[in-house]
Amino acid sequence: MTVGDLTRDLVEIPSHESEAAVGDFIEDWLGEHTDADVIRDDAGTEDDDESERDDRGGNVIAHKGSGDTTVALVGHHDVVPPDESQLTADGGYVVSETDAAGTTEGERRLAGRGSADMKGAVAAAMLAFRDADPAGELVFASFVGEEVGGVGARYAIDRGFAPDYAVVGEGSTGYSAPGVTDVAVAHKGRRGSTLVASGAAAHASEPESGTNAIYRASDAVDVVRGLEFPTTEVLGHEISGSVAVTEIEGGSAWNVIPERCTVTVDERTVPGERAPLERVAEIDGVDWRVDQDLPPMRCADPAFADAVLDAARAVHAGEDSAERRTGTPEQVVKPHATDAGWLADAGTTCVVCGPAEPGQAHTADESVSVPVLERCRDVYERVAASWV
Repeated sequence: MTVGDLTRDLVEIPSHESEAAVGDFIEDWLGEHTDADVIRDDAGTEDDDESERDDRGGNVIAHKGSGDTTVALVGHHDVVPPDESQLTADGGYVVSETDAAGTTEGERRLAGRGSADMKGAVAAAMLAFRDADPAGELVFASFVGEEVGGVGARYAIDRGFAPDYAVVGEGSTGYSAPGVTDVAVAHKGRRGSTLVASGAAAHASEPESGTNAIYRASDAVDVVRGLEFPTTEVLGHEISGSVAVTEIEGGSAWNVIPERCTVTVDERTVPGERAPLERVAEIDGVDWRVDQDLPPMRCADPAFADAVLDAARAVHAGEDSAERRTGTPEQVVKPHATDAGWLADAGTTCVVCGPAEPGQAHTADESVSVPVLERCRDVYERVAASWV
């Protein structure tokens, strides 16, 4: 079975409302094609009271080999809701071959919801896991609920999932140059907050008899606008965060002094640094609550980052296509949060290396390069065989 064939099989299975069916496929495939110890846990099932939904079907985790060092190949098999054009008449997913603009002419691509984010990488990891002769213990893990805050990753970590090292197969292709599969040694996190300004309602003809919540919210917005963005450095790469007001809502009528106003703040965090948003709570009548906090990631071991980069460069150099050898993989930073953040926060040394290119995930024309999938499979297998 080729990585393209396996990707097609995975993408065809709907997994935006429930991941259970695609989890069944992954579990059955690993049981049939490997001698590994395959585990299906209760993440996102009716037995998991921590999940926001009870039909995700659980993570799929497999172990093979032994040794003092554990390396994990990590992905997720949930997807964001598909565009209408990506659905078949009976509710399945459309999968097709396409040539995407800006790619090597004639390069085969698979299009469909989840092809780039990230069932293609899961397929590459499944085949690499099957074929690898690991230097230590090798783990395959595909989580549920990544798209809604790391449901599966957090569940597994809370129950002892703790590999020493992990290659997370989220997108890292096309960062240093088009078509090049790089190695991300850090990524940003996301903290989403709500500022709630409270006041006292009054008739707008007598504003002094009330307290204007929108004015208090405006003072909070001024504080946010004046905050410096957090920055840090990871393995010689500067990574900068951001903080921005993205929504505001308040008032009940044109002639009523508003008693409540809410402001949404999007903050992109960096490892070890946060914007001091707590300052807004110093304003009278303003409360600050954190609604989502996805952790950033930094690779804690330069040697592991170099080893994965060496594997990526070796695979690139050995490819048949001259066009595909024009770029050299580099270590990069990634702007998006992934499950690597949860793993790194729990003590696993992580990098991100995967086939998806910027602009492919979550789109109506989402697609992935089949040659790049093959490349990632080879990179994963090399890392598994060499890192101890």
